[in-house]
Amino acid sequence: MRGQVPILQVKNLVKKFGDKVVLNGIDLEVGKGKVIAILGPSGCGKSTFLRCLNGLEEVQGGDILLDNESLIGDSTRWRDVRQRIGMVFQSYDLFPNLSVLENILLSPLKVQKRQRQEAEAQALELLERVGLADRANDYPRQLSGGQKQRIAIVRALCINPEIMLFDEVTASLDPEMVREVLDVIAQLANQGMTMLIVTHEMNFAKLVADEVIFMEQGNIVEQASAEQFFSNPQTERAQQFLNILQF
Repeated sequence: MRGQVPILQVKNLVKKFGDKVVLNGIDLEVGKGKVIAILGPSGCGKSTFLRCLNGLEEVQGGDILLDNESLIGDSTRWRDVRQRIGMVFQSYDLFPNLSVLENILLSPLKVQKRQRQEAEAQALELLERVGLADRANDYPRQLSGGQKQRIAIVRALCINPEIMLFDEVTASLDPEMVREVLDVIAQLANQGMTMLIVTHEMNFAKLVADEVIFMEQGNIVEQASAEQFFSNPQTERAQQFLNILQF
């Protein structure tokens, strides 16, 4: 990284479920402001990898460093780490009994103990940015899938994370709703947000990613710039993957 310490480093990361090795010694460095697309067939460990980075899965080996400080150990306060590493899931996980605004403000007020006026002003500004300022007082049942996912992204952004993790955030959406969610993520990329994105949307990955890692059976099979990966993949497995998708 040309002398610059990466914001996130993963060193020989191992994750097992029982005897099954799900991540088999993953190494990765993420520079500040970089967008990394994580591609690969279903079951290759992509989502598990993101969950490990967010402390939602225990690891059995290796290290994760945020700003050169290890996150592996009994003393790690993952609740605090998750204020710095935000994550958006395939399922929206909005509380149905809370309005859009109250869903967004839950962590800023309850966890970060921020002043309501300041947090609410930020939430409303973020809603404006994703085109949903007029839905602040609506409830999740009144929203489409794409709108719910945009709210989930706003909720994650309102804690002011340094890194965002996106785990197949369009997988459960109808095709016509996919674009509105991807547009929001593309805006974040343009604004310099550091992101790791697990996706099956190849055209989107090519558009927003600086770098691609391609995974298979818990290993990184290929790592390259997005331009090189999509134009000239170096491994036969990556070539097969792109050919199957007719990309």
